Amino acid sequence: MWDRLQRQWFLPVNHLARHTSWAHGPMRTYAELGIVLFGLVLVIAWWSARRANDPRRMATALWTPVGALVAIALNQPLGRLVHEPRPFTVFPHALTLVARSHDFSFPSDHAVMAGAVTAGVLLVDRRLGLVTAVAALVLAFARVYVGVHFPLDVVAGLAFGALITLAGYVVVRRPLEAAVGGLARTRLRTLVGRRAEGDPTRRQRLHPGA
Repeated sequence: MWDRLQRQWFLPVNHLARHTSWAHGPMRTYAELGIVLFGLVLVIAWWSARRANDPRRMATALWTPVGALVAIALNQPLGRLVHEPRPFTVFPHALTLVARSHDFSFPSDHAVMAGAVTAGVLLVDRRLGLVTAVAALVLAFARVYVGVHFPLDVVAGLAFGALITLAGYVVVRRPLEAAVGGLARTRLRTLVGRRAEGDPTRRQRLHPGA
């Protein structure tokens, strides 16, 4: 059942790739370098949280890149456990537009990263998160289009990455919010946002006689 679905869904996409040579360049570039875009999204999410001066959003922005790294790390033993070969191994004549990796296909590391970042960014900024979700879906499709993953590899990767980020955030949210509050009272406050207007230490500094 699993193998049949993987093959039935991969072959039409690979057929599409064969007949859309005009898209090879952009899809190849995005499939390989799309991770750079998600790095930029993480910086924008941090900046958005900083401007909002919201400890919860800042805690989420700080956790998201860590959650993505945790998800990718956990994905490695999962890939070895499932032991699924790459599409070009199953279909030697399939069109492959990027270098052929020798690691396992399920789940996709790129999709895991994209799903993890998307889940975190959605908690920081809804609009930015929706844009990131679209970028994640396009990246997932691109990895299938260039011939290095089956469709279920990227679907599972997106879901796994999102799950790890969200589950981890539930665990670390309160300690991180407390840490953000502590940093806001130090010289590192520029990293997490300005002091709250009601901060008594700030009022004392501005009005020593108060």
